[in-house]
Amino acid sequence: MTTIATLGPKGSDAYQAAKQYEPQAELLLFNHITDIIASISSSRAQRAIIPVYNTREGEVKEYFRLMEDFDQGYWTDNIVLPIHLSLGGWSTTQKLSEVETIIGRSTVFRQCEEYIAKNMPQATLVSVPDLTAAIAAYKKAQSKNHVLIETEDIINDFGLVLIERELAPYNRTRFAVIGRKPHPQTGYDATSLITQPLPDRVGLLVDTLNEFTRRGINILDLRSENDIKTQKLQIYLEVEGHRDNDLLSQALHQIETRVIQEKNCLKILGSFPRVDMRVKKIQSFGFIGSGEMSRWFAEKLGNEGYQTIITGRSSSLRPEQMIEQVDVVIICVPISATTQTVSNYGHLLQDGQALILLAGESEDPLGTALKVTSGGVEVMLVHNLWGPQALTMKDKNVSVVRTNRSGSLCSEFESFLYKYGAEIYLDSAGKHDLLMGVSQKLPTTISVALAMTLDQHAIASEDLDSHSTLTSLYGVLAMARIHNQNPRTYAEIIAASGEGKKIISSFIRNLELIYHLAEERQIDKLCAIIEKNKKIMPAPFLKTKMSQAQAVDAVLSDIGFKGF
Repeated sequence: MTTIATLGPKGSDAYQAAKQYEPQAELLLFNHITDIIASISSSRAQRAIIPVYNTREGEVKEYFRLMEDFDQGYWTDNIVLPIHLSLGGWSTTQKLSEVETIIGRSTVFRQCEEYIAKNMPQATLVSVPDLTAAIAAYKKAQSKNHVLIETEDIINDFGLVLIERELAPYNRTRFAVIGRKPHPQTGYDATSLITQPLPDRVGLLVDTLNEFTRRGINILDLRSENDIKTQKLQIYLEVEGHRDNDLLSQALHQIETRVIQEKNCLKILGSFPRVDMRVKKIQSFGFIGSGEMSRWFAEKLGNEGYQTIITGRSSSLRPEQMIEQVDVVIICVPISATTQTVSNYGHLLQDGQALILLAGESEDPLGTALKVTSGGVEVMLVHNLWGPQALTMKDKNVSVVRTNRSGSLCSEFESFLYKYGAEIYLDSAGKHDLLMGVSQKLPTTISVALAMTLDQHAIASEDLDSHSTLTSLYGVLAMARIHNQNPRTYAEIIAASGEGKKIISSFIRNLELIYHLAEERQIDKLCAIIEKNKKIMPAPFLKTKMSQAQAVDAVLSDIGFKGF
């Protein structure tokens, strides 16, 4: 039988957490966390369960100092327990305005601050580590103007009368499970670590956090305090991922060797299945479309704890079968097939589900989605402006088009994008398609036409390279980038309908005008057009973009932009 050490007395929230974790375990009950840790170190207990965070009082600071010296085990799991605190006394007729003393634990007082301030502001708070001894003393003294705040089980066990329940609603405590063996990877993990007292250096904390950020590793918890002996900074971190995960291992290695530059300056307390104190409405996502982008998002959502199902033309599970199994359906297919796919499957969604379109065209697919789905189905479009080669979403643009039926499920997906650093821009359907004409349709069209022109005039790439300027090189780089990737992707962008077509039409007309003015050597008129363009564009915009261009120029010059 497993022996678990935790905080007493019998019926306490820690006791209930231990019983929930392993109902048949033998429990060793203590009044202090130090005694619990000692029981693991001495092998009296195989596991320990200690409170580490409460939604009302925050972190339990005592464990912060204890864990750094704990070398006999690992943080292996978590329990989140609703805490129901009640008021007990000697009589149901006891008046709260006449209460002189409230007995309880200090943590309980902090969780019930609002209730105490409102109903018993005159009372003296007596914090006791040993409830059994304290209650026995008060019962012996027959102190009728004393009350106890604790769980209902403890109030009943002490023979007191229940006066009021649920003094602190929405109250939950997270308990850490300490074991003697590390927990293996589950795919939805977190790692807890603490630094040794750190040397003083400007930017040390920022540089440490950046090692996680640049790898797309989310920081779940961050706390710091000064070491009692040295008064140097110590940092506690909880980050997403298992300690054996490659990206996390790289980050920890860099922090130790390049940032802090002290051997063994990091102590990993443990890796464990991730715990989320928030309430998620979405349990599962289903994808229609089995391409690389679907797999990219499915992996990221899986790492966030969601169940994902991918269906496509060759999957054994058909989209119509998947739809009835998930909360949110995501359609991620080529642009030209999006509207038809919505028509084929949108009517199968039921009220309470959500349909999210991962698409590069907005008006037609969204209009069709709103038409074929019932009024209780949430609908939203998301256009991620990055490809499946991207490591993270950090600082990458994403256009979100909400509808009058974008509800809480759509908001949760949007929060997922925000959490991992995506730059979210809210568009209307028409604005999205128009801007995509500028940022995708037009540059792609120009790049393809440029490659065709070079071929028609037999211009070799080495000749092109030898006569490039830093300005002309931008177009060459775009051309090379587009022709080095999936042709279908860019063909779909060029052929996309919607407001973006206006951009191409206007560009062709303007290009013809400039061509004719150039043929006629109308230099003054060309100069007037350029001057007019400058007035249209704000000066801060031009200044910022020029600075960015010069920064790119410096990089290209440093690496050498000629040759292969």
